[in-house]
Amino acid sequence: MSETLLTVDDLAVEFVTRDRRSTALDGVSLRIGAGEVVGLVGETGCGKTLTGLSILRLLPRTARVARGSIRFRDLDLLALDELRMRGVRGSQISMIFQSPGTAFNPLFTIGSQIRHIVGEHQKLSRRDADERIREVLVSVGLPEVERVTRSYPHQLSGGMLQRAMIAMALVNRPALLIADEPTTALDVTIASQILRLLRRIQEEQGFSVLFITHDLGVVRTVSDRVVVLYAGRVAEDASTPDLFREPRHPYSRGLIAAVPRPATRGRALASIPGSVPGDPGSIVGCAFADRCELAIDRCRAERPLARTTGPEHEVACHLASLPEQGWS
Repeated sequence: MSETLLTVDDLAVEFVTRDRRSTALDGVSLRIGAGEVVGLVGETGCGKTLTGLSILRLLPRTARVARGSIRFRDLDLLALDELRMRGVRGSQISMIFQSPGTAFNPLFTIGSQIRHIVGEHQKLSRRDADERIREVLVSVGLPEVERVTRSYPHQLSGGMLQRAMIAMALVNRPALLIADEPTTALDVTIASQILRLLRRIQEEQGFSVLFITHDLGVVRTVSDRVVVLYAGRVAEDASTPDLFREPRHPYSRGLIAAVPRPATRGRALASIPGSVPGDPGSIVGCAFADRCELAIDRCRAERPLARTTGPEHEVACHLASLPEQGWS
């Protein structure tokens, strides 16, 4: 097991408005080892992006951390003042956001925006900063670097803009990269190139990645370990081979069964009935119980705790150790 770089423990995030309080993350716990790529998967609304934003303390104004801790190396991120957190954000921990088209400021060139990130965290001369920017743009496969640095975001294609965003996230050589659906807006060919690029750079530089996605095909390709998130709770945490060989949570099994395969061509795809509940904090038992065909009375009355079912394999399910329920 590699040295632990990031530990999220019992993280709860709630949204508070004038007349309502609702829970979005309800006790999320995960760890990321040094040099490890961890996939965070689940349907839309399960809290994947919110988990990433919580780590960087970039929550929306109406959201707040209700309980839990986030530790990065020897730092308690939730206890840092904003000035010290800004020293971590963009330097030790960086994030690739879902839409590069909205993440870049349209009024400034790509080069000036990356230069600003360098200037915030490194004391370099203009010449050295420009050399570092050129180096990282080349590393992500961008041609005509000088033209790219002089371009405004709208002047680049989607694939080039995504590569520029990866470059901006990596320019300060972070120890942890949070990649939030980095290929969502790209066509299949460009998306495949971006995924290969990310994996190659990660292997060369050895930083850790929290890879947020709803695509199990992608996570199977890029991740060493997978954390399955459902309704703001961790359903399963396992190595990638273990999860796809023997998923132990009904939700994980449903997600994997729904992945299109050549053998299923011409047949209706498997699906999970129902939808993700909006306020998991109000649920007494298992958040997945109403959608689970194996649910028993205990599932609706008692919240399942994470239990170890194999080497580095944990699952939060009452039925995970009951072979008579179909869990052989």
